[in-house]
Amino acid sequence: QVQLVESGGGSVQAGGSLRLSCATSGYTGRSYCMAWFRQAPGKEREGVAAIGRYGTPSYGDSVKGRFTISKDNAKNILYLQMNSLKPEDTAMYYCAADSGPYCTIIPSLSFRHYNYWGQGTQVTVSS
Repeated sequence: QVQLVESGGGSVQAGGSLRLSCATSGYTGRSYCMAWFRQAPGKEREGVAAIGRYGTPSYGDSVKGRFTISKDNAKNILYLQMNSLKPEDTAMYYCAADSGPYCTIIPSLSFRHYNYWGQGTQVTVSS
């Protein structure tokens, strides 16, 4: 059973940085695609960044150039480095994983393509 536990959320002023972590267990890391999603109140869950089986990343348009996804395969930890944060980045951030047919070289940013989810960590950016 895949288990995902996020940490690192918090409150920060606009322009600041945070690094989210997602500790994973119960699977072989390299066979899975992993991703970060976020959801603000009243909005649909949005794909922020994903990393494929061979390490290729993909990013949502709103975070390109500001966020970086990475993965430590030895420790089974997924990271999201968030720089130049904006108030519109405020949301609950979720870690997700899947090894199904949408886990390709270019990983999917659709929440429908991921079956394993963490509980989320809140990020709040004030202006």
